[in-house]
Amino acid sequence: MDTPTFEHARLRIARELVGFSQSRLATEVALSPAAISQFESGAVQPSPDTVAALSTALMVPAGFFAQPVTETHEGFFRSLRRTAVVDRRRARAVAHVAHDLALYAAAAGRFPASNVPEIPASDLDTPVDEIERIVWQIRARWGVPPGPITDVVELLENHGVVVIRLPLGSADVDAFSLPFPDHPVVVLGADKNDRARSRFDAAHELAHLVLHGEQMWGIKQVETQAHRFAAALLMPADEIRDQLPITVDWPKLFELKRHWQVSLAALLMRARTLQRMSESTYLTAIKAASARGWRRLEPVPLGPPEQPRHLLDFLASEASQPARAYLPVHVVNDIAAATSAA
Repeated sequence: MDTPTFEHARLRIARELVGFSQSRLATEVALSPAAISQFESGAVQPSPDTVAALSTALMVPAGFFAQPVTETHEGFFRSLRRTAVVDRRRARAVAHVAHDLALYAAAAGRFPASNVPEIPASDLDTPVDEIERIVWQIRARWGVPPGPITDVVELLENHGVVVIRLPLGSADVDAFSLPFPDHPVVVLGADKNDRARSRFDAAHELAHLVLHGEQMWGIKQVETQAHRFAAALLMPADEIRDQLPITVDWPKLFELKRHWQVSLAALLMRARTLQRMSESTYLTAIKAASARGWRRLEPVPLGPPEQPRHLLDFLASEASQPARAYLPVHVVNDIAAATSAA
């Protein structure tokens, strides 16, 4: 009789979903930490009985370990020093499950193919003008009309990007992305009830997928490039430049916030980047906003964050039953609950 397939990378994903160390898992299944390490490295194949024990301890179907794994890097996480390793690893494991769901949805004809162009930044000190040109190419390829993007999350989903909300309680794990080649995954914070911030986060993660892919990540300059990309995507220079005030005109900035669906902070930075505001005027505006408490909670709320739809629609359909049989039900339910709560 053939031994059932065991994809060793699945063991690490399952272990990190529940936050177990190798030692903790070894204790749960009465094995040595060395044995768990050998299973995860692929050096040793666990017996069917051991797979059953691992399945029970990690709360995943035994068939979960037989599913192919698409590998990618550790992910574009911001504030790595503030993000606990266990939180980051669980978040990444949840993103792997979301990717699994997208593969099942695509096989059922319920998720579009990925259409994210890869246009690498030339170096870590890419000029602002180069970022602006790359954004123009993206908007042109995707047929984005002039003016504000109606729904950034929908735009990403329509081009094959998996978007979910983060089903974790950690305030230090913000938006992040994993550049799977077939269906990249973007995870947005579930506890950040701010439409402007969510839109900017989604655009920021798209920047990583377009500019950085598998090549470079976890570097301050990379995050700066992603911020500039997001600003250019949401506020095209040739459309917004003449609309931006040259003085600290709050009524005008409130009007622009409503129209472009971005934060005051993003507008002020855009005015500075496009040289509509001088450095001194920009700093005056930032200090005034901080004194009013607007750095924490801005005036002119824009409503709830945009809602991912594609995976939720798939999970609500009969076509999702095969996926549910092979994926951890509690994680799938977490994804659905956190994503639909937006």
